[in-house]
Amino acid sequence: MLQTRVFVNTFDSLCPGGESSEELFENICAQKSGIKVYNHYIKGKNIAIGKIDKDFLIEDILYLTCKKVLDHSNLENFEKTLLVVGSSVGGMQKTEEIFLKDHHYKNINPALHHINAIAQILDQQFSFKDNISFSTACTSSANAIGYGYEMISKGIYDNVLVVGFDTLSQTTIRGFDSLGVLSSLPCKPFDKNRDGMNVSEGIAVLLLQNVYEKGGIEVLGVGYSSDAHHMAHPSPDGKGAKVAMQKALDCGKIETKEVDYINAHGTGTMANDSSEANAIYELFADKPYVGSTKSITGHTLGVAGGLEAIICILSLQKQIIPPNTHLEEPENNALNYIYEAKHQKVRYTLSNSLAFGGNNTSLLFGLPQ
Repeated sequence: MLQTRVFVNTFDSLCPGGESSEELFENICAQKSGIKVYNHYIKGKNIAIGKIDKDFLIEDILYLTCKKVLDHSNLENFEKTLLVVGSSVGGMQKTEEIFLKDHHYKNINPALHHINAIAQILDQQFSFKDNISFSTACTSSANAIGYGYEMISKGIYDNVLVVGFDTLSQTTIRGFDSLGVLSSLPCKPFDKNRDGMNVSEGIAVLLLQNVYEKGGIEVLGVGYSSDAHHMAHPSPDGKGAKVAMQKALDCGKIETKEVDYINAHGTGTMANDSSEANAIYELFADKPYVGSTKSITGHTLGVAGGLEAIICILSLQKQIIPPNTHLEEPENNALNYIYEAKHQKVRYTLSNSLAFGGNNTSLLFGLPQ
């Protein structure tokens, strides 16, 4: 069966690291972080998080970001477009706001709480052919991209709009605090002295299509795995991440030596970074550049896969390898970390997303040939 090629032709994002994808990439290369320290979320404790400071509702920003991407597309309507949403917390923030104000559940609308509420609201605004939502913790929008890739490559849909959307909530912040993984400073992925992650919020929107438009980047493969080692910790040897990366490369018929840049999941937690570093070291003998951009964006949870896919796409478009920020003393010196933005030939990039329960997804992107 002949497989249809899949391209990302238009995209945009918004997160603490930048109000657009272009601004985000510039800030990553300039090592300008969007993480700030707050002391009012948890009593008596400073935590560094990524918060979008806007005077209007983040739901309105989501609509405007989707509209911007669709307005820049070749689509006149969305009758042949599937909407795929990836989110970790759905409408939890809205529910919290009402409950903390009223101290009662009477004004909470359950229809605006669940994960699929985001897709339903966007569908009402744009009238897509259909919609589906993924909530797989930190791989949510990576899995949404993988699903969109499969739907187009198999000829089921012509266009798929992938939306990653997560907002900060007390439940999320306190949940990660209870795990003991929040840092009081901007995170230091892969550093010996790292002490945790920066929970964050954001939006990522990508239009996947079966036709190439000028400047488009090809989605070449996707790899999934589930090592099920622990509810919250990855397998220390990195087996799950290694399997996901290998499957993505096999899907795209790309050898390890051809990959130029890996955007690692790299959260800054002790367990994640060492596990992922082990996986990359074992699989890639040719040492591609490795970097985490979460020191700039924070960990946007269900948005991370989509946001970092955009970073990989921009790396290909601009032929720039983005740097690690705050990395001073690498724990694993065997990896080829990059410390400053570097202009060079970039052919293939790989984006890793690793989640609770050993749920792993890798996405492979390349310059169209």
